[in-house]
Amino acid sequence: MKKLITKLYKNQSFIYKLLLHILTTVLVVYLFPKGGKFQYEFQKGKPWQYETLVAPFDFPIAKTAKELEEEKTLRTANAKTYYEYNSEVVTRVKNNYDKQFNQLFSIDSLIDTGGFNSLKRKTSQLLDNFYRSGIIAVVDESKSNKLVELIENNEDKGAVSYDRFIKLNNLREYIKKFAEREGLENYETLIYNLFFEILDPNVAINQEHTNSVLAQELSGISPVHGNVQKNIRIIAKGEVVEGQKLKQLNSLKKEYESQVWNKSNYNWIVFGYIILVALALMMLLLFIRKYRPEIYENNNKVTFIFMNIVFMIVLTTLVVKYDSNYVYIVPLCILPLILKAFFDARLGLFAHVLTVLLLGFIVPNSSEYIFLQIIAGIVTILTVSELYKRANLFISVGQITLIYIVAYFAFYITHEGGIKFSEVFSRNESGSLHVIWIYFMQFMLCGLATLFVQPLIYIYEKMFGLVSDVSLLELSDTNSKLLKRLANEAPGTFHHSLQVANLAEAAASEIGANTMLVRVGALYHDIGKMTNPTFFIENQATSVNPHDELAPDESAKTIIDHVLDGIEIAKSNKLPDRIIDFIRTHHGTSTVYYFYQKAKELDEDVAIEKFQYPGPIPFSKETAILMMADSVEAASKSLKEPTSQKIDQFVERIIDKQMEAQQFMNADITLKEIVTIKKVLKKKLNNIYHLRIEYPE
Repeated sequence: MKKLITKLYKNQSFIYKLLLHILTTVLVVYLFPKGGKFQYEFQKGKPWQYETLVAPFDFPIAKTAKELEEEKTLRTANAKTYYEYNSEVVTRVKNNYDKQFNQLFSIDSLIDTGGFNSLKRKTSQLLDNFYRSGIIAVVDESKSNKLVELIENNEDKGAVSYDRFIKLNNLREYIKKFAEREGLENYETLIYNLFFEILDPNVAINQEHTNSVLAQELSGISPVHGNVQKNIRIIAKGEVVEGQKLKQLNSLKKEYESQVWNKSNYNWIVFGYIILVALALMMLLLFIRKYRPEIYENNNKVTFIFMNIVFMIVLTTLVVKYDSNYVYIVPLCILPLILKAFFDARLGLFAHVLTVLLLGFIVPNSSEYIFLQIIAGIVTILTVSELYKRANLFISVGQITLIYIVAYFAFYITHEGGIKFSEVFSRNESGSLHVIWIYFMQFMLCGLATLFVQPLIYIYEKMFGLVSDVSLLELSDTNSKLLKRLANEAPGTFHHSLQVANLAEAAASEIGANTMLVRVGALYHDIGKMTNPTFFIENQATSVNPHDELAPDESAKTIIDHVLDGIEIAKSNKLPDRIIDFIRTHHGTSTVYYFYQKAKELDEDVAIEKFQYPGPIPFSKETAILMMADSVEAASKSLKEPTSQKIDQFVERIIDKQMEAQQFMNADITLKEIVTIKKVLKKKLNNIYHLRIEYPE
């Protein structure tokens, strides 16, 4: 049991990566669409590239979204409208009729009683006719000359003409015609006042019943028209995918994907997806292990890479589920931008390509999508440099957006077989923008969303303790609080750090290392000397040397402690770990040789370990460059009457001695690169110590 625990402990890093790989695979497969993958890719207007396709099973031909919408519009336009007859209103109005009539008319105002009774009889008949036809208050001109359904006492009375209804707003016209017909012109105003007072609408639209019937009509729309029988030929090789063939292929794809997922081979489909996703993620891990071992050994960085890939897949999946037409709004180029900012361009592009391949299982038109996104990713890697310069990011985002638009425009031309500018630059039949302009707008929104990479980088730096070029630029400011303190408390060390930074930056640029990182590391590598500045010769303004009062081992300890002091100062000032690495490694495991020799003069058996720096030795190109530049710059101060030959021999001797001490064995640096660094350091030192002509006094 103890051996097992020990073995697990030794392999905990590998076990973590294995669990991360499994968890990511499961999560990505879970996000995949719940259906099988149709094995054929086809496009409208393009020839069928496969062998003749016959129907593998019976399936219906699905109507297109446009056809369904047209049928809904037609049924809505022809839908029946239901009006309800209210008999209670009629009873109430007729009861009120006698009272109102007697108030407006009197026997004295008429010639005789017979005239009074005749007028009352005629107006009563008019009232009956009005309510027999039905009175409505709200007029709908669209129903003119059309039939509507009439309901009375919850019983459908059948269809009636809408024009038969009496419209209250036309009451004066009805009364005028009545008075002229009956010879009652003298009483027209009184009759109008009578009916104006007593009439109430007794017919109104029954919106609830109308909507219910319409809903039933719309639910009865069939989503299919016709069927394709098994073994019937759908399309032959070389035939153009269009018209009925396109409908049948789309229907087969939809039916196939839904049927496959619901059958017994569900588990096999999931198993297939797991293999594909696991292979893709394994390729990423193998790439990191082979070409980026320093990242592979850091579980935090591996987790960061996998998390960003999953984040992009989740974001794309959410958009596809909402509406797949908006898939290009997702700023996928943020992924290579972030990975390039924290690591390098090669890893960023590799991860981007694998992510796009995985998204091909989720998005529609996968071949078109994959091409566009890979091209955009390549442009991102090629154009984005020095991300800390805001102008560069805006220019790069503009170039990425342009590439999206140009590439999609090329696809549009190939799909449509040409372009008619008169159509593209006008509205379509529904009055909305053409599809090509909708996608162009999506690409522009995608470009704007890509600008969010700046705050996202800042968030990631705080979450994962990573360092980007933006943070390095801030740290390189010599007016920062810590560097100002170094300049005030240890001015000689500050000047030395600036010189080392210039040397190291030039060397890093020559071999393709991270120049910004090595410069910042050089600026902060000796901040530990602020604890005891006068114990270092560059800060001794007088001839007094405090080491004269100390034993050699005590002096050596004070010198060596500047590394540990520097680490403590860096942590208290919240410097990133990547910068602290330069403080740890800039002396490696080298020896404080001067005091070791003095100690040997006093005691031949003195232990060398007391005079060695604790390490570790450099483990990257950048930390190795700093060790070389630091040693060369510090030792160059001891050169008397420097000449070009002396400088060359001096640089060779110091760096060769470091190589013999195996200080660079863990650094990913080649012998060729070390030779190049030597040349740069020689050239720079020659420029610093070049002899000036002697001016006359």
